[in-house]
Order: sequence, then C-alpha cells, then structure tokens
Amino acid sequence: MSFASTPVTRTLVLGLVGSSIAASLFDIKHYFYISIGTHILQYRQTWRVLIWQLCYTNSSEVLFAAMTLYNLRVVEQQWGSRKYASFILVSGLLTSIIPPLVLTATLRPLSWGVFDFLPAGPTPIIFAILAQYHAMIPHIYKYKVALSTGAPTDNAADSGLTFSDKSTKYLMALQLALFQWPGSVLGAAVGWMVGQAWRSELLPGALTRWRVPAWLVGMRSPKSSERFEGMRRRLESEGASTGAASGAQQQPGGEGNRRRTMGQQLLDEVRGAF
Repeated sequence: MSFASTPVTRTLVLGLVGSSIAASLFDIKHYFYISIGTHILQYRQTWRVLIWQLCYTNSSEVLFAAMTLYNLRVVEQQWGSRKYASFILVSGLLTSIIPPLVLTATLRPLSWGVFDFLPAGPTPIIFAILAQYHAMIPHIYKYKVALSTGAPTDNAADSGLTFSDKSTKYLMALQLALFQWPGSVLGAAVGWMVGQAWRSELLPGALTRWRVPAWLVGMRSPKSSERFEGMRRRLESEGASTGAASGAQQQPGGEGNRRRTMGQQLLDEVRGAF
C-alpha cells in the first residue's frame, strides 16, 4: 500500500535491489564501475557509460538508495507517473554521459590521474530527483538540536542546529554521496545540476517536453479513454430511456398512467430481486 499510485518508484526500487543482488550472485560487479585510465582510455570500453548506473556494488548503498527513492515517491505523486518516468529517463541519459566526460576531459588531467574512479550506482539520478523534491515540497515543521547540555542562556536560540522534517531525506542522500567519494560526490553534483536545469528549463525544450508512451506506465491512451467514455454515455442514455419507458407503462386493470403506491413499488422491487 505504501507504493499506491507510484508504479515508477516501485519499479525503480525493485529493479535496483534485484539488479544489485543479481550482480553479486553472478559475480559481475566489476563490469559496472568505471576506471577512466583502464576502461575508457586503454581498453576503449565505452559501453560502460550506458550501464554504470544500473546497480550498486555493496549492500549499504543499496539500502540507502532504496530508502531514499521510497521517501522521494511524493514527486511522482505530484507529477504523475508519465512525467516522472520521462524525467527519470532523460536525467538518466544525461547523468550517464556527463560524469565520465567531465572526469576524462577535466578532473583526471588536473589531478594527474588521481581522480580516476567512478563508482557504480544511480546516485546521480537520485540527486536529480532530490532537486525536484527540494523545490516542490515545503517543510511541515522545524526542530532544534542543542549542542550543549548546560542550563539555557539568553542566546540559547543560537546554540543549536535547526532541522526540518525533510532533513532525514537529505541526510540519507548525503550519506549515499559520500560512500565512495570523490567519484560518488561528482555523480551527486552532476545529478543535482541536471535536476535544477530541468526545473529551470535550461535543457533543450525537446527533452523537457518529451513524454514516454502512456501504456508504458499503465495509462490508457487518449483514443482508448474516448472509446470507454462513449460506451459509458451510451449505457447511461439507454438506462435512462429504459427507465422512462417502464415508468410510462400503464398499470393493469385499466388504471392508465396513475402513480403507483409505495407498497406496489416495494413489491415490484422484491419481485425484481428474485
């Protein structure tokens, strides 16, 4: 029931957990992370760019990612499954290409080959969703955590940290970004920027306006909806005409169109039920 009206989120969580377990069972986790010097520059394994976000390589990241996606399901509830799925696919494509490109062209040369590793997992996609959550969902309440246990003073209001009900979501995502830094931090930063660019309409209009087919998220197509709506209207009109015709029938014994008594109506209802 927790995933009610969020089929895309349910598919993401189950797919992420299933793919991560499968990668461990079949011992293929080494195919998903990217080492720029070895995989891209030396062996030209550019296909890794398309699959490195399909799963995580350790159980801690899987747990935090599943909880974060679950907590961010409210974005799908606000947008609808079709727009949400379109956003996931577009941001997934952009965040799959941009981090390896930035790492290869900029960060690796500037760090003399030290910054070379990009860990597996959809952390960039999660941070792109988190950017939408940050902009769309207001906080409900705030609370303060005191930094000391002494007696309260005049400036007690300034001696603590203020959090909101959204802080736990941000902390889980932050933990996810720090698991395998600096590579995971790069992915998180790129994902956040892609999410903000989508929201600010800085991306090409074709990307922000594109939508997945309705049937892909279990929605009926417009033609199908019109067909069912026309059928419903026909049934309603036929029911109304049948009711009008039965009400206009003459009662037996030559009574004409005289209105029936309450007892006769109840008797007719009982007869119809049996």
